[in-house]
Amino acid sequence: MNYIFKKIVLVIALLLITTNSYGENKKYDTIKLIDIAGKQRMLSQTIAKDYFYIGKKVGTSKAKRELSKSLKEFNDIAKILSSSINNPDITNLLAFIEMSSEEFQSTINTKFNLDDGQLVLDFSESILEGTQYLIDSLKENAKLKESKIVVQAGKQRVLAQRIAKYYISYQSGIKDKNTIEQMKQAIKDFSSIHKSLMSSKQNTPQINRKLNQVNRLWSIVYKFYLKIEKGRLPYIVFITTNNISKKMDEVTKLYLELHK
Repeated sequence: MNYIFKKIVLVIALLLITTNSYGENKKYDTIKLIDIAGKQRMLSQTIAKDYFYIGKKVGTSKAKRELSKSLKEFNDIAKILSSSINNPDITNLLAFIEMSSEEFQSTINTKFNLDDGQLVLDFSESILEGTQYLIDSLKENAKLKESKIVVQAGKQRVLAQRIAKYYISYQSGIKDKNTIEQMKQAIKDFSSIHKSLMSSKQNTPQINRKLNQVNRLWSIVYKFYLKIEKGRLPYIVFITTNNISKKMDEVTKLYLELHK
């Protein structure tokens, strides 16, 4: 009888461990999906930025290589999201993002002109908004508080590319008030989130090292970005915002690993 009792206890224990492991894996998979969607959000800004840099003939070879890579990655992510999400509301949104991205990419492939440039900006904003709604929906449906830090770090990748996008679009001739306001708001948002991340109790020594690297660079270059109306440093803006996005992508992955 004692032997049978021990066997029953062992089976129950194994079931509890398996169930808990499945729950944790599912949670991690959802946070990972949020990060993937966040990467698409960043690419919507990178693709538009590269279009303007190529049109302005600044850092052309780098921008062309990055554009080609970003378009492929954007389309690969779209396939992953479509095959991973079954929620009807979210799948409808994905269909809209796909439709917008087709027009977006079609415009990107045309020779640069200001009219198309404005369209590129509009499409990048539309896709950004749709992807942000997708991320918010995934968070809400999964009820994951743990995803907040991943979303925040991921947003920094977006904001760095957004800064470069508006900086170069202004230099390319789209010199309206909205361009300046959006640029300065991106700088303000980045600073605010960066301060929050720097003080996070979840930070490991490795995360702190990388955030300090970003902090050192940001404390110098954000002043260049604010001088959008002078616009004398487009290549420095290209290089430094890419550097920041790359480092924040690494930080985002490290936060993601905390929930594995």
